[in-house]
Amino acid sequence: MIDLYVYYKVREEDALLLAPRVRAMQERLAIEGAACQLKRRPETRDGLQTWMEVYPAATEAFAGTVEGAAFDAGLAEFIQGPRRSEVFMDL
Repeated sequence: MIDLYVYYKVREEDALLLAPRVRAMQERLAIEGAACQLKRRPETRDGLQTWMEVYPAATEAFAGTVEGAAFDAGLAEFIQGPRRSEVFMDL
């Protein structure tokens, strides 16, 4: 199992439009058994917020599932730049 972290930039004015899309996407993933969290950095820089989706105890194949779900949810419309993923594992 791995922990998957997906982070990206969001314009401050788009945050209220993006949040319900991400939450709805994560609700669908949770129905399939995924644990989901949505976080953001407390500060805003140059009008951009940094958001992070966290998926603890996921399978390695789950990263593809998340990216497919993000595409289906239309998240790219409100994200500035790429979605970046990091994977961590327990020691």
